[in-house]
Amino acid sequence: MKLGLGSYAFRWSIGIKDLQPAKPMTAMEVLEIAHGHGLSLVQYADNLPLDRLSAEEHLALKARADSYGMQLEVGTQSFNAEELARYIPIGERIGSKILRVALDAEDALIPVSELAAQLRELLPDGKRAGLRFAIENHFNYPSPRMVELLDAVADDALGVCLDVANSICAGEWPMTTVKMLAPYTINLHLKDYQITPDPYGVGFRIHGTPLGEGRAEIEEILASLSHCPDDMSVILEHWLPQTHDMDETRRLEHEWLDRTVAAAKRFVPAGSAG
Repeated sequence: MKLGLGSYAFRWSIGIKDLQPAKPMTAMEVLEIAHGHGLSLVQYADNLPLDRLSAEEHLALKARADSYGMQLEVGTQSFNAEELARYIPIGERIGSKILRVALDAEDALIPVSELAAQLRELLPDGKRAGLRFAIENHFNYPSPRMVELLDAVADDALGVCLDVANSICAGEWPMTTVKMLAPYTINLHLKDYQITPDPYGVGFRIHGTPLGEGRAEIEEILASLSHCPDDMSVILEHWLPQTHDMDETRRLEHEWLDRTVAAAKRFVPAGSAG
């Protein structure tokens, strides 16, 4: 497996919703950070949308990645056939092997047969561009529905971007999600989390931790994916909560990444760029 950096590892430094830094981190800066950590690739998600860059900027990004012996991957949020069609040439331009699409609550309202039909129309263009579509299990798209969609399309160019913690929100325990989606997985989002009881006994809170410091059953997850190709990308992310000091929060993103990469290289020793 190849270790890579996901742009959501820097959600606060890139900026999200109303929390925008004075100087947002750029796609090139994310690439440089990944290279500095000895990672094999970068996956740009919807928080750093590559359709806002020019074709020349895409080519410059790819040239820099090529010079480091690294690969690039691209992704979007929610299903939108027009947006996916627009991203296919971007993926081809940067040499991406997958186009990650995160499905969520609104997508769950689309009948599986309709969503499958739209995906079938896009797959031939994706194949010509050398892309496979990787559908991510997200907060409100249940895994059984994901399996129904994948089986309805039944094409090797469509698979799962498996996130090990997202589906807690959909009422699934992580290893249940992993075992259900592992046969379809073509990309892995690896993060860790902790469950902390409320000090007054009013329920509990699920929050992120650096990799290897929480409850994620990382060895079991990787064992469940032992059938996957050796070159499958493992994308590192984390759920770093914001603090009252956003400058400190952005500093912590780097500290958490240091700890996450160190742990990931223990679990996935073949994952560094070579």
